[in-house]
Amino acid sequence: MNSQKEKLWNSNYCKVMIANFTLFFSFYLLMPLLPIYLSENFHATKDMIGLVLSGYSVTAMLFRPFSGFMIDNFQRKTVLMWVFFLFFIFFSGYIIAGSLLLFAVIRTLHGGPFGAITVANSTVAIDVLPSSRRNEGIGYYGLGNNLGMAIAPSVGIFIYQVTHDFNFIFLLSMLIAGIGLAVDATLHLPKRTIPTGNRPISLDRFFLLNGWALASNMMCFGFCFGVLSNYLAIYGKEVMHITAGTGAWFMILAIGLIASRLQGAKALRNGRLEQNAASGMLISLVGYTLFVVLPNGIGYYGSAILIGLGNGHLWPAFQNMTINLGTNSQRGTANSTLLISWDIGMGVGCLIGGVVADRMGYATAFWTTVAVNALGVAAYFAYTMHHFRRHKLR
Repeated sequence: MNSQKEKLWNSNYCKVMIANFTLFFSFYLLMPLLPIYLSENFHATKDMIGLVLSGYSVTAMLFRPFSGFMIDNFQRKTVLMWVFFLFFIFFSGYIIAGSLLLFAVIRTLHGGPFGAITVANSTVAIDVLPSSRRNEGIGYYGLGNNLGMAIAPSVGIFIYQVTHDFNFIFLLSMLIAGIGLAVDATLHLPKRTIPTGNRPISLDRFFLLNGWALASNMMCFGFCFGVLSNYLAIYGKEVMHITAGTGAWFMILAIGLIASRLQGAKALRNGRLEQNAASGMLISLVGYTLFVVLPNGIGYYGSAILIGLGNGHLWPAFQNMTINLGTNSQRGTANSTLLISWDIGMGVGCLIGGVVADRMGYATAFWTTVAVNALGVAAYFAYTMHHFRRHKLR
């Protein structure tokens, strides 16, 4: 059948798209505000803020392999609903946390269901896509991630500037997550035939071994975004004195993300994954470099559009490449492998970024992102691209 005639936007696909947006919106609504919250409410130092925030990514990373295993070996909607509910209910913990230690524990534990649900929801999205339009569909699916991570920080910062009420923002995040839970509850998925028998438990049921090279590259890119997204607001407030501009930065990032997702859809449909990945990495590298080289309005806002364009090309290409390295029964494992690598990068970025900023200043922390991004780009061209060509299954 001609791929153009197969229906891409079926009802189940639209629902998981909406749920994916609410998931990332509720998460990134808090992202730029938590360093300010921890500093103002608990008088936490920069390195302590990094330690507290990195726990979320570490827990998400630890849960990803098991969630990939669960989604591949049990009914996917059942797994999806349980982990989405846990993600939803954990937001209430931020309101009751009366000490830095309790907040750190709740924040760290919240990473578990977040890690699981991103694997579960994206795997369901792959299942409901027509096979001939899967590359393109995965690219569009990522718009939910990108829009959530780009628009939500702007909304969160605006609400904070108007209300200065963190509890209201925590409740709003919980409400938005609840909407996603309700939408996913209406999914109509066919019952899967679950493999039976005593299959041996091996590493490749938790981590896609062929995807290690792509995962290593993704760690580098996650590191960079972990540093920038977590310390952008406090950097703008303390160093550049443009707190109001942080929201604009994320909005410009969103424009770049949307433009690149839409522009790259045709290339993905035609299977040009390697080219999309390469262009995304190089554009992102220029963006991170511009941010630190020009500490003014041009560098600040120019970096946003470039990083948005780069990530919008990079993410769907890497996701499709990782999925193409595994069998159909390893979709959940492939998704978890890519997301684990992003989590590791984000977590290490939060931690290292806070330590470097505290001891050597923000400029050094952001130069570190440039170096790590460049390392990821070099590794891709030197090895990863060739590794993918040798091991891809389709």
